[in-house]
Amino acid sequence: MKYVDEFRQSKVLTRQLTELRQSVTQRWVIMDVCGGQTHAFLRYGLEGALDDVLELIHGPGCPVCVTPAETIGDAMELTLNHHVTLASFGDMLRVPGATGSLLQARARGADVRIVYSPMDAVQLAVRNPAREVVFFGVGFETTAPATALALLQARQLGLTNFSVLDHHVRVEPAMRAILQLPNCRVQGFLAAGHVCTVTGFAHYEELVRGFQVPIVVTGFEPVDLLSGLSECVRLLEQKTPALENRYSRSARPTGNARAQQLLDEVFQVATIPWRGFGRIAEGGLRLRAEFQSFDARVRFSLESAVSDHDGECQSGLVLSGQIKPPQCPLFGNACTPDQPRGAPMVSSEGACAAYFRYAQTVEASSE
Repeated sequence: MKYVDEFRQSKVLTRQLTELRQSVTQRWVIMDVCGGQTHAFLRYGLEGALDDVLELIHGPGCPVCVTPAETIGDAMELTLNHHVTLASFGDMLRVPGATGSLLQARARGADVRIVYSPMDAVQLAVRNPAREVVFFGVGFETTAPATALALLQARQLGLTNFSVLDHHVRVEPAMRAILQLPNCRVQGFLAAGHVCTVTGFAHYEELVRGFQVPIVVTGFEPVDLLSGLSECVRLLEQKTPALENRYSRSARPTGNARAQQLLDEVFQVATIPWRGFGRIAEGGLRLRAEFQSFDARVRFSLESAVSDHDGECQSGLVLSGQIKPPQCPLFGNACTPDQPRGAPMVSSEGACAAYFRYAQTVEASSE
């Protein structure tokens, strides 16, 4: 297949759905890790079409959703008290922190700019040498290489007014944390194909062996998703947990060597907080000592007030797959995309936003 339309052909999807339904002998519980996969399952009606034979639950694969309140608080501190120019991706502006959102900070006069690339933030610093510019760097291993490139460029240019408030997170440790939950029901994973294009997927073998769960690397189009589900179901039905790749057009076992080199040069693995999870061992990346002069936390002596509290929002239960969004009492009532109470309703990749947009009438299977 060469073109995206080929991954959405109704005849192919109908055949895949029929074959998948015929292969299932029990209602397996399978988690997709990526928010893009969650949205596709709902957008194309695949979850509803399979709900009577499979339970699909949705994981923490949304970088906006897992950025904790204390990190939003750090960004608020920078803009309101240190008067920096904060450059951020647009979907971070409405994420609630303990004291409000960046959008609210901007309404109070904070200089918060929307950028589309970390390089935009570097150029902002170049054009404003008398102004401190901080890039709010969030995301999984897919966006972290771009932040690394921006830092290398800033160092090469000799910029002294540029720094990064980073909260880059790693997928595999979050999957491990979910599997270690005492009430974990996940029987199989669909791994995020775009992350695997960077990191590779060979390292998932340890999860497969340690927890005896199949993991299938999967893309984001309907044909991709049904192919991944079919392979995961086959492994579950045969009781042979294994690691398989159903995104071979992009993902390789060893990933992208150049991107990994960039990450290793600039970042080191660290234990960091996730919204709804608390601190996850090796769950993220922090700047190496060689880049400490570009670390906004160091430059501005930030001391995060560590808190796992997310108000009434049940984001932790949603992000770990313990409940589906409609089971949250706030969903669709006190919490909507126009007035979000939690990050999963804010983000374009959030599970709550997906259910609100595509499946408000879907009830969680456990009800």
